Amino acid sequence: MFLSLDGTFFVQLVNFAIFFALLNVLFLRPVGRAIAKRREYINSLTADYDRYQAEANGLRANDEQMRAQARRDAEQAIAKARADASNETAKIAAEYGRRVQSTVEQAQSEVAGELASARADSDKLVNALSDLMVDRALSEAPR
Repeated sequence: MFLSLDGTFFVQLVNFAIFFALLNVLFLRPVGRAIAKRREYINSLTADYDRYQAEANGLRANDEQMRAQARRDAEQAIAKARADASNETAKIAAEYGRRVQSTVEQAQSEVAGELASARADSDKLVNALSDLMVDRALSEAPR
């Protein structure tokens, strides 16, 4: 027969049980533990990656908000500075306008005074000139 149950079968069966027990203790359990640790390590890396990715996305969003706020603040500051500069320019222009108007009025009053003085003296000058012309005409006249 092909399979006979004699004493070697039981010895081989005991030998296989001892081999399997040793294989289990020396190889299968340590390799299983190593595989479980490796799987746990990989899972922790994946979880850490996901957590860090979420934190990075949150930081990026926060960064964008901060940049947008900084842009708004800068635009407001620039607009305020432009308005202040425009107001200061208007004040300076008004001040110089008043100075120019004062200078023009002063010059006009001086010119009016000089014109009045010249007109007042014109009668004397006309009389003096006419007397001079008459004297010359008489002195040059043939006798």
